Amino acid sequence: MADAPTKNRRIAIVAASVFVGMIGLSYAAVPLYKAFCQTTGFGGTTQRATKAPDKATDQFIMVRFDANTSSGLPWEFHPRQTVMKVKIGEQSMAYYDARNTGTKTTTGTAVFNVSPPSAGAFFDKIQCFCFTKQTLKAGQAEELPVSFFVDPALLDDADAKNIKEITLSYTFYPASDPAVQSKTVANTN
Repeated sequence: MADAPTKNRRIAIVAASVFVGMIGLSYAAVPLYKAFCQTTGFGGTTQRATKAPDKATDQFIMVRFDANTSSGLPWEFHPRQTVMKVKIGEQSMAYYDARNTGTKTTTGTAVFNVSPPSAGAFFDKIQCFCFTKQTLKAGQAEELPVSFFVDPALLDDADAKNIKEITLSYTFYPASDPAVQSKTVANTN
């Protein structure tokens, strides 16, 4: 049987190994969660695509657009259209407008969400202002386009095939806001 100091040393090594392993997993959790959300559309994370399918279906779905701005960013931000009826599988374009109402140049970063969450795996963005930081001078206004399509695979998915309406929601935060880092974990493509 091992003596007490040897036994204590083994316990200390096991405890230290568990501690180091837990720290390693906590650092790996963010990129792993991000990859999981991007792959599955979990939590309303949209997909990123380079082009729409070659052929659209003959079915339509309503897409609603929502815009919010953090109180820390002196911008007006709103969609030009609040709802669009789009053909499933067909590329569509929506526009948002942003205007810096402050007295100095500011930079914002948009985070997004799609609801219902089960629609995230089927909402594909081709071009989006959320992929880059947006800088506006005092008083400057900017048109922000979003090119997207709804994947026809939605019609074959047991959880999503009865969805009649999808909401695409954006919130702009100051680019230096630490809240942006935590909110983009599941949303950045």
